[in-house]
Amino acid sequence: MRMVRLAAATLMATGLASAAAAQDLAAGEQSFRKCSPCHSVGEDARNKIGPVLNGIDGRKSGTAPDYNYSDANKKADITWNEASFKEYIQNPMSRVPGTKMAFAGIKNDAEIANLWAYLKQFKADGSK
Repeated sequence: MRMVRLAAATLMATGLASAAAAQDLAAGEQSFRKCSPCHSVGEDARNKIGPVLNGIDGRKSGTAPDYNYSDANKKADITWNEASFKEYIQNPMSRVPGTKMAFAGIKNDAEIANLWAYLKQFKADGSK
């Protein structure tokens, strides 16, 4: 009986974690609306005012194909991951002086985490 309860508790916790992850992605997608005038993601993504953000996790700054980056972004030497994204998105112009990204930033840690979770799900080809 004890094993049955443990298994049930494990399944419930797993289900709750999955639901929380789905909520994080949904919240991240909602947050991405702030980014979408300049950036795109997904299989039909294209460069706009800013570069496509597909495959951002692990990508070096200034390297998205067919995008004309500022010299500041090319030289920033950032490898995108959760920590570097969090630091950057809070104040892009402060993190990379001379960037073309004129965005006031996102200050809320939970929103940043949700946005990163949403973005990192897209592979370089735009698939999830």
